Amino acid sequence: MERYTLIITEKPDAAYRIASALDLNGKAKKVEDNGVPYYVAERDKPIVVVPAIGHLYTVAEENIGRNYYPVFNFRWVPRYIAERGAKQIRVWLETISKLAQGADTYIDACDYDIEGSIIGYCILKYACGGKENVARRMKYSTLTKEELEQAYEKPLPKLDFALIEAGRTRHEVDWLYGVNLTRALTLAAKDWSGKYATLSTGRVQGPTLRFLVAREKAIRSFVPTPYWEIKAEIEIDGKIFEAEYERDVIETKGEVEAVLSACKGNDGIVESIEEKRFQQMPPTPFDIGALQSEAYSLFGYTPRRTLDIAQRLYLDALISYPRTSSQKLPPAINYEGILKSLSAVPEYNRFAAELLAKKELKPNEGKKEDPAHPAIYPTGNLPERILEEPERRIWDLVVRRFMAVFGEPAIRQSVKVCVNVNGHRFILRGRQTIKEGWLRFYEPYVRAEEVLLPRIEKGQQLRIVRVISEDKFTKPPPRYNPGSLLRKMEEVGIGTKATRADIIQTLYDRKYVRDERMVVTDLGFEVLEVLKRHCPTIVSIKLTRNLEERMDKIQANLEKRENVLSDVIEILKPVVEELKSKENIIGEQLSKAVRKARLEERIIGQCPICGTGTLMVLYSRKTGKRFIGCTNYFKKKCNAAFPLPQRGFVRPLGKKCPKCGWPTVHIRIKGKRPWNLCFNPGCPSKEDRT
Repeated sequence: MERYTLIITEKPDAAYRIASALDLNGKAKKVEDNGVPYYVAERDKPIVVVPAIGHLYTVAEENIGRNYYPVFNFRWVPRYIAERGAKQIRVWLETISKLAQGADTYIDACDYDIEGSIIGYCILKYACGGKENVARRMKYSTLTKEELEQAYEKPLPKLDFALIEAGRTRHEVDWLYGVNLTRALTLAAKDWSGKYATLSTGRVQGPTLRFLVAREKAIRSFVPTPYWEIKAEIEIDGKIFEAEYERDVIETKGEVEAVLSACKGNDGIVESIEEKRFQQMPPTPFDIGALQSEAYSLFGYTPRRTLDIAQRLYLDALISYPRTSSQKLPPAINYEGILKSLSAVPEYNRFAAELLAKKELKPNEGKKEDPAHPAIYPTGNLPERILEEPERRIWDLVVRRFMAVFGEPAIRQSVKVCVNVNGHRFILRGRQTIKEGWLRFYEPYVRAEEVLLPRIEKGQQLRIVRVISEDKFTKPPPRYNPGSLLRKMEEVGIGTKATRADIIQTLYDRKYVRDERMVVTDLGFEVLEVLKRHCPTIVSIKLTRNLEERMDKIQANLEKRENVLSDVIEILKPVVEELKSKENIIGEQLSKAVRKARLEERIIGQCPICGTGTLMVLYSRKTGKRFIGCTNYFKKKCNAAFPLPQRGFVRPLGKKCPKCGWPTVHIRIKGKRPWNLCFNPGCPSKEDRT
């Protein structure tokens, strides 16, 4: 083959999209070399598009070994050198190196963000033999044919070196934190107990765990205090409406009884009516944090899951690049063209037509900007395959949000009616939408309560059906869930748009937290206790945020990578020395916590057969098979035993079966959809399925 242009992409799906868009006939040729796919496109000259599979290079220590720390000397190496199970990376890099030899032009077309820039830079520098300084850069926010052709015809003349430098620094800083602190904790526990368990922490993971522990302590130490609420049931035009007492909280029973006594048998007089109309502005376009929060609120999808789904939709050219912090939609994306394309979908047709009839399309934008990408928006392309339900939901959410930002403000009205009952005032509240505006575009996802009151006039006498009191207790602060924790991380400025979801998932994977409403486990408490006692700087939110700001400055050429790395090493040196000097104490503390955590993982709940024992996941000494058995078996008081799948992960749900009241477990087997299992052989739910 004659000399060609070599284009590097981040993922195989992106390589296919780019090659197909650039081929003059729209049909690039797929080739495989040792199982590594790449594509050949014909244009003014041949183009070879070869994908990575994410990061092919990583940070590793100079001397390979896992059983020592501190470690401050590092280098960038192929992942197969540093990681077990990454053997295919060697073949991948060999194929890229071979293809690089026949090229005379090099283009980095990886995602235009920190991670993509690092991936492309490392491949060009190491696998392609030092081509990072001669390569050009394709910059695009969607994988549509039009945008990819434009990005190819008008590439940036060089790589984004400031972004690369910031990315390198972030990876190196996080590696320094992670390798030293994780080894310190893991080796301390292993040396004391003789058993291995990964106990990780990191630059962002530690402060994030600190939020959760602080909230957990506030919940556990909370002492509820009693209070009372008073409500009146009022009849208007034959319908009953509930009115709240003028004071939200009554603190003594005597005062409650005095109000009830005064109101008994009396009618109410309408003392005042206040009507307020206000505009409810359209929402701002989605950035990744807002999309993750909305998807969690609406569908219960974790931030990690939402990001994975959005990434698939991006690779299918259905939405723009999702890892963005922007709330801006520039006119260059062609609002009109996108709406015209979406109008081919029956459920969007009416809304798209309405927006296209406007004199001007102007989105309601937010303040946040991202120099790399605009806010998330639908490309206008329609699905080329049947979307899975989660994909369809996220695509629909993005489409409707996009349309809603161009809508008119909604006009809402609130009504406050004050009813006097023998000197005591009760408030009736009404809410209604006067003009829908943008709400109808976003309708399935709008949470606007409508409370319509009948016509009421000042001085009108109303029949009080009854006045009642409710006993209440003050509630502790709510637990974080993955959505609210992500917002907290965003608010205080720790982590990045690309890493926050992974950090939250790591807390679950390490067993530091459990459940959707995030409960900190004893292991999570102990890890944070060790860090706070022996190295408080590691869980300092201020220090973490400061490092984030300095790494952002590298991207703006206002800070040097070498200075940041030097300061990080100076922070870590005394920390690891302290951890090493207290290794035995820390090891004992963590080992006991790990043992307790492993035991808790196996506890299913109270035995429904004997009523006094505890059901646990047990293992047969004879066969090694696992089953659920009662702890009273060892006391020869109960023979309850129930089979379990022998493969996969079993986790107690902490919930009872709604049909029979027995404890339930969650089963997850690789390659299968997870399910919740009631192991009661006589459960009515099993009869329902027969």
